[in-house]
Amino acid sequence: MNLTKNEMEYNNAVLDDQDVQEGLKSINAKFGDFCTRVAGEAWGLPLIDQKTKALITIAVDVVNQNQVGPGSPFGAHVQMALKQGATVAEIEELLLFMCVYGGFNKVAGCFGSLNEILSSQT
Repeated sequence: MNLTKNEMEYNNAVLDDQDVQEGLKSINAKFGDFCTRVAGEAWGLPLIDQKTKALITIAVDVVNQNQVGPGSPFGAHVQMALKQGATVAEIEELLLFMCVYGGFNKVAGCFGSLNEILSSQT
């Protein structure tokens, strides 16, 4: 099977993705190392697949309102979800779902950030 860059479907979306690790290290080397080890262990747990975990991280970003600013995880988590096979439509549906549980205003900001992320890829 030939996978595109956005369909890598790693066995571990943190430990197998050098771009993620480099992004974390670019924030701070010690922070990057710590996050890679701890998050890598969590992403290695076997019962929830990588795509679902990536979508869950986006939902957490909505609730935590982490979609903008330096070191913001939202963009990285969107990229991670796309690499794990999530579609833009699935991410959009997740954001709509999160309006009910996370708040409409929070999701509005996330849609704005998602639009910026997607437009920068074209």
